[in-house]
Amino acid sequence: MDKHYGKPAMARPLHRLTAVKVARTKTPGIYADGGSLYLRVAPGGSKQYVFRYIRNGRLHDMGIGPTHTLSLAEARERATEARKLLLDGVDPLASKRARIAALRAADASAVTFQQCAEDFIKANEVKWTNAQHRHEWSWSLRKYVYPILGSMPVGAIDTPLVLKVLKPIWGKTPESASRIRGRIENVLGWATVHHYRTGDNPARWNGLLEHALPSVVKGDHHAALPYAEVPAFLAKLRKQAGVPAKCLEFLVLTGVRLDEARKATWSEVDFEARTWTIPRERMKKGDREHRVPLSPAALAILKDMYRARCSDYVFPGSRQALAMGKNQPWKLMKRLMGDVEMTVHGFRSSFRDWASERTSFPNEVAEMALAHAIPNAVEAAYRRGDLFEKRRRLMDAWATYCSRPAATGKVLPIRKGR
Repeated sequence: MDKHYGKPAMARPLHRLTAVKVARTKTPGIYADGGSLYLRVAPGGSKQYVFRYIRNGRLHDMGIGPTHTLSLAEARERATEARKLLLDGVDPLASKRARIAALRAADASAVTFQQCAEDFIKANEVKWTNAQHRHEWSWSLRKYVYPILGSMPVGAIDTPLVLKVLKPIWGKTPESASRIRGRIENVLGWATVHHYRTGDNPARWNGLLEHALPSVVKGDHHAALPYAEVPAFLAKLRKQAGVPAKCLEFLVLTGVRLDEARKATWSEVDFEARTWTIPRERMKKGDREHRVPLSPAALAILKDMYRARCSDYVFPGSRQALAMGKNQPWKLMKRLMGDVEMTVHGFRSSFRDWASERTSFPNEVAEMALAHAIPNAVEAAYRRGDLFEKRRRLMDAWATYCSRPAATGKVLPIRKGR
């Protein structure tokens, strides 16, 4: 009974709106249809159906959908479903949010690690100024990670799967494997931020993989041939024919990295000035070009290659449009030296030790010859120039040392008198 009038209370009528009224209403406001369904017209003219209800003393508005997508009849059906949920004690808005989350989770379960990795690279490569760094990111994932994780849903990747990638390469190339682990961790972290996966990162090192894999001592510690043995090695090398032998000898004489040598192009070489200029995009740091003074021995190699040139590359591969493969100098070196522990990159250390122990050239000259960053602030002042003429004398001296006759016979240490 109505407490004011003593008559039965009238239920609010349903279906007050019509399709025509919905289409014609332009004035901003909220218009009731009944059964907690409303038409909301925004000041900009957009129209939306809203389910308005009170739960736990609070008023809630739940969007049902825009009028250009839902008909009035469809909006009424959704309002009826929401009233049924309220009748069962379920909050319609919470139910809607849970349903959307489930749909997103279902979509995320179909997103693979490779898709996330490619999106991560695309989002971050603008910050990677070094072209070699960008290439190594993609190449290492394609070679080592995608064969195992690439097609897997990113949300399903766990620590045993990450270890399945890392264990076969951790003992062989631990520093490279460590970088790959970091790349997997970055991709999985990106996937978590974008709601493609939840939970802890199974590729993190601290507190997780550090207990499953031996620690990696990072740094530029490549096995190097003692500088005293470099002349004998070059004597062997000069008896070899072919592009890898020429590239390896050129690398030793110039002190550059393997990729810098094997990807050298003729446009970078100035025969008259006896200079090779490596553009900054091919340098490890990618921050500046590096001028390399060419000793007579290094220049002779370039002249030999120029007479037989068939490519824009100084050291072309079997496919002339490409540079020589990065593994070819290493394979040649291993064939010549057998089980001797050494790497191609280690020749930079051989040169650096020779410069320190056998010459009086200042440290900054040798460091600049290797295009190393100079951490000491005073020495870094030399960055205003590149000490080119001093470096030319240093590299000429190195080439002369490398070309000296190899020692023969057994060398006995000289005992000093007391």
